[in-house]
Amino acid sequence: MTPEEIKTLLNEAFEGAEIAADSDGSHFKVRIVAEVFAGQRPVKKQQMVYQVLNEHIKSGAIHALSIETYTPEEWAKASAFNLG
Repeated sequence: MTPEEIKTLLNEAFEGAEIAADSDGSHFKVRIVAEVFAGQRPVKKQQMVYQVLNEHIKSGAIHALSIETYTPEEWAKASAFNLG
């Protein structure tokens, strides 16, 4: 699995989202900025992402996954402080 494949899957699930993905083999890091996360607790946001990628995690294509989720407003604040 490549970062581009992960981005494609996430783009299909989170239409209109800003998505970044990177990897060092089977360890992936994703950042998703989407309005759909508004009002959601951090655990719920993570669950929404895992739901999309769970099949690939179970198969071993994704061994480890680091997830950052933001609303556009949260991302604006985080990126202003270079947290993202």
